[in-house]
Amino acid sequence: MPHQRIGLLIMGLAIVLAIVGLLVWSGALSWFGRLPGDIRIRNEHTRVFIPITSMLLISVVLSIILAVVRRFL
Repeated sequence: MPHQRIGLLIMGLAIVLAIVGLLVWSGALSWFGRLPGDIRIRNEHTRVFIPITSMLLISVVLSIILAVVRRFL
């Protein structure tokens, strides 16, 4: 892989990371982690959080992104 492509890939990932960071900072992703299917168990002494739906959503999004990147590279 030529150095120019690697540089463009790194710059693209940085831009995506910056956009996601801005969304988290602004509160636009406050719904994330509270999706139906995310398990929360709270007792007096114990708290358990199992983000099943949130992790499935992340997996699907990353799979799509990697498929698109792989297709163009």
